Amino acid sequence: MSAAPPPPVVIPGSGNNIIVSPTQKGNPVLECIRNVGREFGDILADYQVGRTTGLLWLSLRYHRLHPEYIHKRIEKLGHSYNLRILLVLCDVTEHRDSIRELTKSCLVNNITIIVAFSLDEAGHYIATFKQFEHKSPDLIKERTEKDYHSVLRTALTSISKVNKTDVETLRSSFGSFAKISHATSDQLQNLPGFGQVKVKNVKNAFDKPFRNNATATLASSQVTQTIPRPSQPAAVAGGSGGQASNGPLAPTAIASSSGGATSGANIGSAGDPSMEPPRPARAPRPPSPDWDIELDLDEEMDEAPALRPPPTPRPVIDDSERNRSNSPIQEFDIDLDLN
Repeated sequence: MSAAPPPPVVIPGSGNNIIVSPTQKGNPVLECIRNVGREFGDILADYQVGRTTGLLWLSLRYHRLHPEYIHKRIEKLGHSYNLRILLVLCDVTEHRDSIRELTKSCLVNNITIIVAFSLDEAGHYIATFKQFEHKSPDLIKERTEKDYHSVLRTALTSISKVNKTDVETLRSSFGSFAKISHATSDQLQNLPGFGQVKVKNVKNAFDKPFRNNATATLASSQVTQTIPRPSQPAAVAGGSGGQASNGPLAPTAIASSSGGATSGANIGSAGDPSMEPPRPARAPRPPSPDWDIELDLDEEMDEAPALRPPPTPRPVIDDSERNRSNSPIQEFDIDLDLN
């Protein structure tokens, strides 16, 4: 019995159908593609869901048996499509390592990876890509209205505990955003639905500064660190004839080693830190010794017997002393002893 001939490769006549590669014949996901037509065609991708969108199909169970397959397909696909998609069917239990590896490959090759956990979900993805081929991205964009009431509602609902009903209450009671910002706590508490917590949040939003104490303290500490500290000059005397000056602003005097007349020179002053004498360089700190926990434990085991005091021998008690200690104590009578 001869084998069935492969499906004919045709060039699609209309752009309303999904073009399927002949290699995907027999894939059970084809039965899950609904609401769109499909036809076979000679394409590089497995599914062409748009004129500039190509999709590759991969099962994780097949990927474990043939890990080199998807890399060859990605290399062969190249840059044939503007949008390249890898649709992965997760049909194994341990899938984290495989998906992580495929994600790295897709990031390098500029491919979008989508993971489906059932055939119906995968078919829905394929059909959705074709249905939204010519749709604008406005459907998934955030809708922002430009009128005054919409902007006011968006601004006030950003405050914690404030909902749209509270915004309408504030607008009808005060009329404008400026009057709401200047409202007192008593005026806000008289409104329906405004408790102490909600009133406190509204007042903090309008009255509290944007810069809190933490950032202010950090900025002030950075400014303090950049200001140089004034140094106090010291009077240095040498030999037997030199005398030190006691004044805090006196210049430093250097005396000759022979003990004769001293010659003073102003080396630095407290107001000009740039004229200070150079400080001696600090000696480098010696490196810390390497710590080995096994070596320390061995040393403790060696020193433990020497530091431990010898055990005290227990006294030996014979049977007569043991019986005498257990016997009851007799009462002492002095008259009986004298007789």
